Amino acid sequence: QVQLVESGGGLVQPGGSLRLSCAASGNFGRFNVMGWYRQAPGKEREMVAAITMIGNAHYADALKGRFTISRDSAKNTTYLQMDNLKPEDTAVYYCNYRYGQYETWGQGTQVTVSS
Repeated sequence: QVQLVESGGGLVQPGGSLRLSCAASGNFGRFNVMGWYRQAPGKEREMVAAITMIGNAHYADALKGRFTISRDSAKNTTYLQMDNLKPEDTAVYYCNYRYGQYETWGQGTQVTVSS
């Protein structure tokens, strides 16, 4: 079992930056993948970025260049640095842990981009 707790969301003006954190605890599989997803009102949840244990990162095409995912294995924490935020980035952001067929989610953190 793995538990995830997100933090770092909030209100930011267009063009601003935020860094989300996902603290993980529990029993980790050796070759797990951590990811960030988001869900805007009235829309389906979509993948933002994912990163493997050895640091291979994958991004949604539309977000490349503005969002950066990273992980600190010593702290069991995954980060999402979001720069040049736009109103359309407004959503609840969820942390995801995947190991084989096991998957779990955090409770989500709200990000609102508005002037």
